[in-house]
Amino acid sequence: MSTMPAAYRKIITPLIDATRDILERGETLGHVALVGNLSSGEVKMVPIPASSEEAKDDAAARLRHEAHLLQADFIFTILDAWGLPKDKMHRMQQILDEYGSIGASPYRIDVVSLTLETRHGVWFAQMPVKPKGVSKKKKTFGEPEFQLFTDMQGRFADLLPMKDGDASAAAGLH
Repeated sequence: MSTMPAAYRKIITPLIDATRDILERGETLGHVALVGNLSSGEVKMVPIPASSEEAKDDAAARLRHEAHLLQADFIFTILDAWGLPKDKMHRMQQILDEYGSIGASPYRIDVVSLTLETRHGVWFAQMPVKPKGVSKKKKTFGEPEFQLFTDMQGRFADLLPMKDGDASAAAGLH
């Protein structure tokens, strides 16, 4: 399955629009995750502080806990971040070796990063943030093009609890 199931798309599209509206009003985008259960319709917002590695670890633990309490089907994460332009992606390891991080490199660009974790894989999109008109404060981003990843690693991966019948649940989402 490479196309995001419609049930998820229906939930995240208004969230993506709200994220764009925040930037277009000139406001700062925070780091947040939404943990949700498709059956009950319950969604819980969880802030993700990025102030330290310990804060990030605590946020991941809280997300895992909230996902367990809700018996969540998805976690949708919205982050502002630094990325590399497409023409520099092939040099990512060289840039990391030379500067220590993407953020410390002169090639970094502001991006909005969207991640949707489901039991069927993880969809990820990253869009460059661009000025909106002539404003120096107002920004925007284009339409996300999500890519499916079936194997993700890191502190914010594999946060969903296992449910009975996970394999059969995929058929009901299309």
